[in-house]
Amino acid sequence: MQLKIQNGAVELSGTPILENINIEINSGSKIAVVGRNGCGKTTLLKLISGEYSLAKRDSDTESFFAVSGKPVIGVLKQTSFDDESVTLKEEIRGAYSEILALGSALSSAQEKMEQSQTEENIKEYTALLDRFTVAGGFYFEKEYEAALKHFGFTEEQKNRPLSEFSGGQRTKIAFLKLLLSKPDILLLDEPTNHLDIEAVCWLEEYLKGYKNAFVVVSHDRMFLDNTVDTVYEIEHGKTHRYAGNYTRFVTLKKQQREQQKKEYEAQKKEIKRLYDLVEKFRYKPTKAAMAQSKLKQIEKMKPVEAPEAYDLKTFHADFEPEDIGVKDVLSVTDLTVGYGKPLSTVNLVMKRGDKVGIIGGNGLGKSTFVKTLMGAVPPLSGGYKFGPRVKVGYFDQQMALYSASDTVLEDFLKAFPGMTDFEARSALGAFLFSGEEVFKTVDMLSGGERVRLALCKIFKTRPNFLILDEPTNHMDIVGKETLEEMLKCFSGTVLFVSHDRYFVNKISDSLLVFENSGVNFYPYGYAQYAEGQALSQATENAEKEPKTQAKPKKTYTTPLKERAKYGRAVSKAEEKVALLEEKLDGIKAEVSLPENASDYLKLSDLQREIEETETELDAAVNEWERLSAEYEKLMGGDN
Repeated sequence: MQLKIQNGAVELSGTPILENINIEINSGSKIAVVGRNGCGKTTLLKLISGEYSLAKRDSDTESFFAVSGKPVIGVLKQTSFDDESVTLKEEIRGAYSEILALGSALSSAQEKMEQSQTEENIKEYTALLDRFTVAGGFYFEKEYEAALKHFGFTEEQKNRPLSEFSGGQRTKIAFLKLLLSKPDILLLDEPTNHLDIEAVCWLEEYLKGYKNAFVVVSHDRMFLDNTVDTVYEIEHGKTHRYAGNYTRFVTLKKQQREQQKKEYEAQKKEIKRLYDLVEKFRYKPTKAAMAQSKLKQIEKMKPVEAPEAYDLKTFHADFEPEDIGVKDVLSVTDLTVGYGKPLSTVNLVMKRGDKVGIIGGNGLGKSTFVKTLMGAVPPLSGGYKFGPRVKVGYFDQQMALYSASDTVLEDFLKAFPGMTDFEARSALGAFLFSGEEVFKTVDMLSGGERVRLALCKIFKTRPNFLILDEPTNHMDIVGKETLEEMLKCFSGTVLFVSHDRYFVNKISDSLLVFENSGVNFYPYGYAQYAEGQALSQATENAEKEPKTQAKPKKTYTTPLKERAKYGRAVSKAEEKVALLEEKLDGIKAEVSLPENASDYLKLSDLQREIEETETELDAAVNEWERLSAEYEKLMGGDN
């Protein structure tokens, strides 16, 4: 399977959106598409899915969209269901229609074989057993049970009809069914938005083991680092391909730009030197021929283009508190939050300069806690107290949905009535609202623009305590990095809710974690917390292992069936050894390519891959030898 777009362009209502798109998707591709908000990432996904078509090019440039095979392309389009009376579990099991059909056929074949032990019946059963095993028939139930659990669905909810679920839950159900149906090419547009950290971690593990291709658009840097091996960046309407995950992409992009800049400057310097020689000798008869040869030398040069400037346009603010405040900022004692029904009980003490990240599962009260601190939701019990001279700057995630008929300038001046138009436009300009953009009405702004407007108003008040609820949801990566830098340098206190682990790791020096067992405070950052969680999970799994070993299912075994089973296993082991040997030869051949001779990063990666493949090959050879010995014993039993 392959899908390839070469020199593609997309126009919407006559306006060019994408100008020079080159992308290749093969079986097993793990691709990220990154770029600034509005650069055309979602448009590219719609082009791949067939929703958009290539625009006709006026130039002689060859442009095409080619697909080999008949790949099933999966994309989340809507959340309506064919039958809303079916239960959640039944709907999710519908993603495994092929496995369920094979399971039914396998049961019938086993009954036939038990009734009559003919070679034909045994062959039919073993062939179906192979297909059922390869399709994942023995673990698909565990797969969807784990998915439902990590996406926050309870045992009771599994048996509820789809009609009883909320809009947000229905979106999750449709998304899960799409993932578990395993299309040949899976298209994901910001899949981590509105998922809690537990669900994102499950999604990462699922995509790591995904055997088909996927293309993901995401601003979640840690998610991209953990899932993809190829990055396509859209910048200035063009795609640029980089091998590796997101962090590798950032490194390679910087290296390539620096190398291109060096080559461009060197060529420019050489051309100037040659022109200077031409000017010096062109009017001297004895040197005229030399001057002409230098001109020809310049003409034959392949021009090196100057690297395009990075698209790093972002907001900025010289932001420090008007009043640094006192040492004791916030005290929370046995504060129970919820809407009539308790969600969580919180205890927290914050000192000046603390930066506390709030993480945890959806529906446990993170945003409710923040709203309670701001007086928007009354506490159910307990209390909280801000220190003297604390001035709060509050960002609510709903601010991205805020709408008004006022212009951006009018909306800003309403918040700061004593400010002149010039002062207001200067402040707005720092947050990318310049020129005519200040006369756009608020309801015309995108989610990201509304977030910028809200932050501009908050920072202009110069608070000493920032309380932020999901401030990065509508930001691209450059915007997130900008906000991270501002908050890291901020001398005041920060309490923030976020599902973006990279952002949490960068900003927080301690964590308030909302868990099913309660709300727990951890006096360290996210990296140390994640390490501890992984260790606890590994220990828990090890303790459970002896107790949860499944009893072997009763199987119908004959000597003929046993020999056939081992014969197939030996063949598969031989095939695996051959494939690994071929892979090892390919990597070694790549090491010796001239273009890699001076690429030390590439050579290091290849050497590591050689070592890993050799280890895997040794294990495969040992397994083949073991299976061959067993097979020979069985065959010897006939003699």
